[in-house]
Amino acid sequence: MQIQNNPAVRQSGKLGKPRLLIIGCGDVGMRMLPLLRERYRVFAVTTQAERAVALRASGAIPILADLDQPHTLRRLARLAPTVLHLAPPPAEGRIDRRTRNLTAILPERTTLVYVSTSGVYGDCSGALVHETRPVKPKNARAIRRVDAETSLRSWARRSKSRLAIVRVPGIYASDRLPIERLQKGTPALIDADDVFTNHIHADDLARIVIAAMRRMQPLRIYHAVDDSDMKMAAYFDAVADAMGLPRPPRLPRAELQHHVTPAMLSFMAESRRLSNQRLKNELGVCLQFPTVAAGVAAIR
Repeated sequence: MQIQNNPAVRQSGKLGKPRLLIIGCGDVGMRMLPLLRERYRVFAVTTQAERAVALRASGAIPILADLDQPHTLRRLARLAPTVLHLAPPPAEGRIDRRTRNLTAILPERTTLVYVSTSGVYGDCSGALVHETRPVKPKNARAIRRVDAETSLRSWARRSKSRLAIVRVPGIYASDRLPIERLQKGTPALIDADDVFTNHIHADDLARIVIAAMRRMQPLRIYHAVDDSDMKMAAYFDAVADAMGLPRPPRLPRAELQHHVTPAMLSFMAESRRLSNQRLKNELGVCLQFPTVAAGVAAIR
């Protein structure tokens, strides 16, 4: 797959639209394309050649490359002055080699938005969390995300680039709801043992990433979270009510661990409430779905 790689073209759109590169153009990336393609020439990295047709149909120019294979990334160097990094870290280890491989080929004065996770805070015992809170990751996934954030900050300072980190909690949409869990009747925690969770609709997340790209303050962290203030079982109840399904039964934590996967249990071990004031005040984001109730009501 051949692409043009002319530094003169990438600068400002004198010969066309300004260029933008999306790394990891999955569900959220595909939701961003209709919002970007009229103003930007969008390049989307994929590891799967068969996805090229869908990416082109959505208005992107597909680029076949793999963050796990550094030699495939050379074609990305100086391709675009703006990068949206949505690719997840590797599935194992404590280091995000993918992000390190990416920063090794990016030029100076790049604008980059990295989509991270709110899991970097670990368990906060239900406290209200602002972006200034120190990270304290508890699981391997979050540790890898912290490594990616740290690598990106070092790269941004070294290369005089602009960086925004968007920390994201649970993403939901019509095709990203716990329907199967509810249909199976998988229990949730009793209120005394339950944890506060945070949510964002996938469409709102797409708009938040674009807002961060356009209005960020350099080396800034933003929480991509709605206004909901709810515990995990209440989230399951809201989805169940909207979809006409039975609410899940409740169990104490000691009993629930026998009914859910270790991965799900790890999510149930962390409680926090993310503040979104910086999102609103600095990025000027007005959420289309300000609460989970509003979001699932629109899905019905």
